[in-house]
Amino acid sequence: MKITMMKNPMMAIAAGLLVFAFATAATPAPTPTPEPAETPSPQRVLGLIRAKFRSHRPPPAFVSYTIERKQKTDRGFPDFAESYTDKVWVRSLDRAALGRRVYPYGGLGPANFQRPAFNEDRDPGPPTADVFEPAPPKKTKISDVPTPEPAPQPTATLITIGSTVTTGEYDYYVDDLKVEGDQVHLFLRAVRDPERNRLHEVFADKGSYEVTRLIAHDRLFDEGSRKIYDTTFDIRIGMLEGRPVVTSIHGVVGDGYEGDGKDVDYQFRDIKFPATMPDWYFDARSYASHLNDLPTK
Repeated sequence: MKITMMKNPMMAIAAGLLVFAFATAATPAPTPTPEPAETPSPQRVLGLIRAKFRSHRPPPAFVSYTIERKQKTDRGFPDFAESYTDKVWVRSLDRAALGRRVYPYGGLGPANFQRPAFNEDRDPGPPTADVFEPAPPKKTKISDVPTPEPAPQPTATLITIGSTVTTGEYDYYVDDLKVEGDQVHLFLRAVRDPERNRLHEVFADKGSYEVTRLIAHDRLFDEGSRKIYDTTFDIRIGMLEGRPVVTSIHGVVGDGYEGDGKDVDYQFRDIKFPATMPDWYFDARSYASHLNDLPTK
């Protein structure tokens, strides 16, 4: 084979550069593989969901809403006696509330003092309730004033003395976690006192961890038989003005109960956060002197 030598050194250098450029273009530098994102454990996901929910706490000082309750008789017919609609005005500090029945033919009934609560012998609520709060250790009276939620402290008054990382309270163990479309679905088991730690399942947006649905334990207090029956609540949650609120509840009574209201539905509508409400709304003894001032909206 005959080899021809280049007489011009500059031509040789140019040729070498051309070969190097061609080789560089033909074999691009490998792209570094990114480190895989760490997948939170199921227990950690529960902590993130609860932390996200509580980042919206405490609730607004005042909440007004309409609650519609519907149920059927034990024969499957509409139970008009126990199906009704109320307008409610709540002070979040102590959950004291003024309620008025909405008449089917129009107009509102007289004022009555309420204290909406889950797991009690009265209508659940308010829609801004802390759905992760344990049920009270025993049945409470409407006159019992709950402990107010603590307000966040100004950061300027706090001194940082250390830091720690936690997944939240250890009142539930996450038995399983499934990803269903854009939702994470957690199956919970109470670590202790299941009568108070009432959540069974939690659904949340897998991106934001905003809670969207809960399956929870509640109780039916039957006035006739004076028995208490376990009830399962399917609670739907939406967002209003950047806050999670309960929008609907479907309840099914268990323990072999076959009476009226085995299935019950609640709808929360017209939810608003007024800036203020008069103090007399929350003092039943003042209602008689404010008959012409009763709220309607």
